Amino acid sequence: MSKDRLKGTLAFWRVDPKELSTLDELAEYLNALINGSCLFIEKDGRLIVVENPVIERARIAEVGDMKIEIFSKEHPPPHFHVSSPRVDASFRIDNCKLIKGNISKKDYKAIKYFHQEKKSTIIEKWNSMRPTDCAVGLFRDK
Repeated sequence: MSKDRLKGTLAFWRVDPKELSTLDELAEYLNALINGSCLFIEKDGRLIVVENPVIERARIAEVGDMKIEIFSKEHPPPHFHVSSPRVDASFRIDNCKLIKGNISKKDYKAIKYFHQEKKSTIIEKWNSMRPTDCAVGLFRDK
Protein backbone atom coordinates (compact mmCIF):
# COMPACT_ATOMS: atom_id res chain seq x y z
CA MET A 1 0.00 0.00 0.00
CA SER A 2 1.35 3.45 -0.87
CA LYS A 3 2.77 5.91 1.62
CA ASP A 4 0.15 8.51 0.65
CA ARG A 5 -2.70 6.05 1.26
CA LEU A 6 -1.38 5.12 4.71
CA LYS A 7 -0.63 8.70 5.76
CA GLY A 8 -2.93 9.86 8.56
CA THR A 9 -3.64 6.33 9.80
CA LEU A 10 -2.12 4.20 12.54
CA ALA A 11 -1.13 1.79 9.78
CA PHE A 12 1.60 4.23 8.67
CA TRP A 13 4.13 1.88 10.31
CA ARG A 14 3.74 -0.34 7.20
CA VAL A 15 5.61 2.23 5.10
CA ASP A 16 9.22 1.36 4.35
CA PRO A 17 11.27 3.75 6.54
CA LYS A 18 13.49 4.45 3.52
CA GLU A 19 10.48 6.21 1.91
CA LEU A 20 10.19 8.77 4.73
CA SER A 21 11.47 12.12 3.51
CA THR A 22 10.49 14.67 6.20
CA LEU A 23 10.66 14.93 9.97
CA ASP A 24 6.84 15.08 10.04
CA GLU A 25 6.67 11.73 8.23
CA LEU A 26 9.22 10.27 10.64
CA ALA A 27 7.18 11.53 13.62
CA GLU A 28 4.00 10.04 12.13
CA TYR A 29 5.84 6.76 11.51
CA LEU A 30 7.10 6.60 15.11
CA ASN A 31 3.61 7.43 16.43
CA ALA A 32 2.17 4.59 14.33
CA LEU A 33 4.84 2.20 15.65
CA ILE A 34 3.95 3.12 19.23
CA ASN A 35 0.16 3.33 18.88
CA GLY A 36 -0.62 1.28 15.77
CA SER A 37 -1.52 -2.35 15.27
CA CYS A 38 1.97 -3.78 15.27
CA LEU A 39 4.14 -5.84 17.56
CA PHE A 40 7.88 -6.13 17.89
CA ILE A 41 9.40 -9.59 17.93
CA GLU A 42 13.04 -10.48 18.25
CA LYS A 43 14.54 -12.88 15.75
CA ASP A 44 18.24 -13.69 15.63
CA GLY A 45 19.03 -10.64 17.77
CA ARG A 46 17.10 -8.23 15.49
CA LEU A 47 13.78 -6.56 16.19
CA ILE A 48 11.13 -7.15 13.54
CA VAL A 49 7.83 -5.30 13.23
CA VAL A 50 4.82 -7.53 12.54
CA GLU A 51 1.10 -6.85 12.34
CA ASN A 52 -0.95 -7.37 15.47
CA PRO A 53 -4.42 -8.59 14.49
CA VAL A 54 -6.23 -6.02 16.60
CA ILE A 55 -8.81 -3.63 15.26
CA GLU A 56 -7.54 -0.17 14.48
CA ARG A 57 -9.69 2.87 15.20
CA ALA A 58 -9.53 6.23 13.50
CA ARG A 59 -11.36 9.21 14.95
CA ILE A 60 -12.93 11.30 12.21
CA ALA A 61 -14.36 14.08 14.35
CA GLU A 62 -16.22 15.02 17.49
CA VAL A 63 -19.73 16.45 17.37
CA GLY A 64 -20.37 17.87 20.80
CA ASP A 65 -19.26 15.07 23.11
CA MET A 66 -19.90 12.38 20.47
CA LYS A 67 -16.83 10.70 18.96
CA ILE A 68 -17.18 9.63 15.33
CA GLU A 69 -14.87 6.76 14.41
CA ILE A 70 -14.11 4.21 11.71
CA PHE A 71 -12.77 0.76 12.64
CA SER A 72 -10.69 -1.56 10.50
CA LYS A 73 -11.70 -5.19 9.85
CA GLU A 74 -15.41 -4.44 9.74
CA HIS A 75 -18.56 -6.23 8.61
CA PRO A 76 -20.99 -5.06 5.91
CA PRO A 77 -22.49 -2.60 5.24
CA PRO A 78 -19.80 0.13 5.34
CA HIS A 79 -20.50 2.21 8.44
CA PHE A 80 -19.14 4.53 11.10
CA HIS A 81 -19.45 4.45 14.88
CA VAL A 82 -20.65 7.16 17.25
CA SER A 83 -19.97 7.02 20.98
CA SER A 84 -20.52 9.30 23.95
CA PRO A 85 -21.73 8.87 27.53
CA ARG A 86 -25.28 8.49 26.16
CA VAL A 87 -24.70 7.12 22.62
CA ASP A 88 -23.22 3.86 21.35
CA ALA A 89 -24.42 3.43 17.78
CA SER A 90 -23.35 2.75 14.20
CA PHE A 91 -24.63 4.29 10.98
CA ARG A 92 -24.45 3.39 7.30
CA ILE A 93 -22.03 5.50 5.29
CA ASP A 94 -24.27 5.65 2.22
CA ASN A 95 -27.40 7.08 3.87
CA CYS A 96 -26.64 7.62 7.60
CA LYS A 97 -29.35 5.16 8.67
CA LEU A 98 -28.97 3.70 12.16
CA ILE A 99 -27.64 0.13 12.00
CA LYS A 100 -27.27 -0.62 15.68
CA GLY A 101 -27.71 1.17 18.97
CA ASN A 102 -29.86 3.94 20.38
CA ILE A 103 -29.66 7.68 19.91
CA SER A 104 -31.91 10.61 20.78
CA LYS A 105 -33.59 12.54 17.98
CA LYS A 106 -31.50 15.62 18.82
CA ASP A 107 -28.20 13.70 18.65
CA TYR A 108 -29.31 11.89 15.48
CA LYS A 109 -30.00 15.23 13.78
CA ALA A 110 -26.50 16.40 14.70
CA ILE A 111 -25.00 13.19 13.27
CA LYS A 112 -27.12 13.45 10.11
CA TYR A 113 -25.95 17.04 9.62
CA PHE A 114 -22.33 15.99 10.13
CA HIS A 115 -22.82 13.14 7.64
CA GLN A 116 -24.39 15.52 5.10
CA GLU A 117 -21.47 17.95 5.36
CA LYS A 118 -18.58 15.48 5.77
CA LYS A 119 -19.63 12.34 3.92
CA SER A 120 -16.56 12.54 1.66
CA THR A 121 -14.31 12.66 4.75
CA ILE A 122 -16.07 9.59 6.19
CA ILE A 123 -15.63 7.72 2.90
CA GLU A 124 -11.97 8.73 2.63
CA LYS A 125 -11.24 7.49 6.16
CA TRP A 126 -13.22 4.26 5.60
CA ASN A 127 -11.22 3.51 2.46
CA SER A 128 -7.88 4.29 4.13
CA MET A 129 -8.69 1.86 6.96
CA ARG A 130 -9.41 -1.23 4.82
CA PRO A 131 -6.85 -3.95 5.57
CA THR A 132 -6.12 -6.40 2.77
CA ASP A 133 -7.91 -9.22 4.61
CA CYS A 134 -11.08 -7.24 5.42
CA ALA A 135 -14.39 -8.73 4.28
CA VAL A 136 -15.68 -5.25 3.45
CA GLY A 137 -13.72 -3.41 0.78
CA LEU A 138 -13.54 0.16 -0.42
CA PHE A 139 -16.68 2.29 -0.41
CA ARG A 140 -17.71 3.90 -3.67
CA ASP A 141 -20.42 6.57 -3.45
CA LYS A 142 -23.09 6.18 -6.12
